[in-house]
Amino acid sequence: MFKKILIANRGEIACRVMRSAQKMGIATVAVYSDADARSPHVEMADESVHLGPPPAAESYLLADKIIQAAKDTGADAIHPGYGFLSERESFAKACAEAGIAFIGPPANAIAAMGDKIESKKLAREAGVNTVPGSEGAIDTTEDALTSANAIGYPVMMKASAGGGGKGMRLAWNDKDVEEGFEATKREGLASFGDDRVFIEKFIEQPRHIEIQILGDQQGNIVYLGERECSIQRRHQKVVEEAPSPFVSPEMRKRMGEQAVALARAVGYYSAGTVELIVSGSDTTGEGFYFLEMNTRLQVEHPVTEYITGVDLVEQMIRVAAGEPLPFTQDDVTLTGWAMESRVYAEDPYRGFLPSIGRLVRYNPPETNANVRVDDGVAEGGEVSMFYDPMIAKLITYGDTRIAAIDRMVDALGRFEIAGLGHNIDFLSALMQHERFRSGEITTNFIAEEYPDGFEGAPASEELLQRLAAIAGFVATAHADRNLLIDGQLGTKRQPPAEWQVRIGDDLFDVAMSEDEVTVNGTSTGLSMAYAPGDRMVEAEFGDDALVVSIAPVRAGFRFNTLGASHDLRVLPAHAARHARHMIEKIPPDTSKLLLCPMPGLLVSLHVGEGDAIEPGQPLATVEAMKMENILRAEKAGTIAKINAGEGDSLAVDEVILELE
Repeated sequence: MFKKILIANRGEIACRVMRSAQKMGIATVAVYSDADARSPHVEMADESVHLGPPPAAESYLLADKIIQAAKDTGADAIHPGYGFLSERESFAKACAEAGIAFIGPPANAIAAMGDKIESKKLAREAGVNTVPGSEGAIDTTEDALTSANAIGYPVMMKASAGGGGKGMRLAWNDKDVEEGFEATKREGLASFGDDRVFIEKFIEQPRHIEIQILGDQQGNIVYLGERECSIQRRHQKVVEEAPSPFVSPEMRKRMGEQAVALARAVGYYSAGTVELIVSGSDTTGEGFYFLEMNTRLQVEHPVTEYITGVDLVEQMIRVAAGEPLPFTQDDVTLTGWAMESRVYAEDPYRGFLPSIGRLVRYNPPETNANVRVDDGVAEGGEVSMFYDPMIAKLITYGDTRIAAIDRMVDALGRFEIAGLGHNIDFLSALMQHERFRSGEITTNFIAEEYPDGFEGAPASEELLQRLAAIAGFVATAHADRNLLIDGQLGTKRQPPAEWQVRIGDDLFDVAMSEDEVTVNGTSTGLSMAYAPGDRMVEAEFGDDALVVSIAPVRAGFRFNTLGASHDLRVLPAHAARHARHMIEKIPPDTSKLLLCPMPGLLVSLHVGEGDAIEPGQPLATVEAMKMENILRAEKAGTIAKINAGEGDSLAVDEVILELE
């Protein structure tokens, strides 16, 4: 067995690998860029080695420097995690040449399966169903148009070396191809150093299901069930679960056996994932097609670990050391249900725009046998523009799917993040959505259910009444504390016993007494403890419990619970009647400004001063989190002034241009 492992990665996956290595008594070495000098994965490791500046091309993608770090620290193995160098054939070969074990599959398997174009050919030869598409890479926009029309719209343009939702664009017509083909090539080159693009048929109403395989160097290969990964946004997975609510035991067996046959055809060992696109309307269980094989550990591997009891990282290490798998296919059993939510640094209330900055507050929920948090950040740390926007993975387990979902809702409600935008509200709303809970999902779920963007989970009348009761309780506690302030002028007044709470357009009359809290004359049965300054409370209403985050705002509070934020104006009943005389603040008019919606790099300007523009016309392209975002005109007009230049780093809401 290895004595020391270098983890050629960062963030949560580096910490994840270290936990298994430490459990096995193996020393660990971290590598880091300038941006990660004080990151948790560096502190967690036994040793650490500096690589270079923040850009991945100058740090985490420097294979020679990483191998030298392994030599210098005496590491006899390297685990690549996922992303970066994990699927580079050249890196696996370089490790072998240096006499260092690569904790992953053999280089020839990476080469065979890592290239989407070549892997489709191999899959067809192995008898695996494949999606209709171009036979090879497409070089020009003209060729892309020819291929797309031959296949038939809609089609997906994909970077051959792509992954993680990057380098992918959906085209419904020729215009989409004309606008998106070159951008897809650029994203592939920027993220993966490879600008080859291929095109394949886009299957409507699809489900994204993947098979986890695990093999050893003795030729044993098993499949560990499937994961449902259909909840995606811009082809980036958001929620994953295992098993899938759609897959029957017979279908699982067919998928698993095909995945194993494909892996065996390329001499595969270690952990790997065969991704399939599945027709949700095909009840025969035969409508699944090979998409790609990820020759590495997947982000969503924890849900498989939960239902199988297999530590995938530990098995990867043991396989790399030459040990055989300790079990066979007959030993694999699936128990219970696991759910994973990816907590991203993005603002769902502003079109899911990336958000970067410092984690002023980071307090994940408590972990136990049914709640797991995989992260690589800490309070006070920074989410950088140079890397993936994922903050953490929250995983829950239950005996049934609904139990796992409900546990996820509760855990999300206890997750506290401040300082930057995050998607916790959106994740909670997803978990509560009736269609999601029914299991009738496709990769179009988010686009179909949130066509106009996300505005928070809808609140029932009962929930609003409960929030009003909590607001009355909290306001009374603050009024009680105010009585203790010394040196006040005049006679101290007792705290009001009656309050008026406004939530949106709804008004609630809240009355407090020693025995109960009533809302609009009806007892709520509220029981809770609160002291001014508490950021989170757990309120009980009979047998129901409600976790609410509390932040004071002008004339009231902002409550966050069950996937939405609510601004509550809370006034003493005797003062509430004067509220109608208050002048409403009107926000400034920004309709003639193109504002940068996220921190990022201005890649290109598509217009100049004096140009006439039409609605929908591209105005500028901003790159953030390794993704290009095209900003379009919302109305017709004329460009009056350009305020930023190509290559500029822009802050959120910085003015790019002005209209007349």
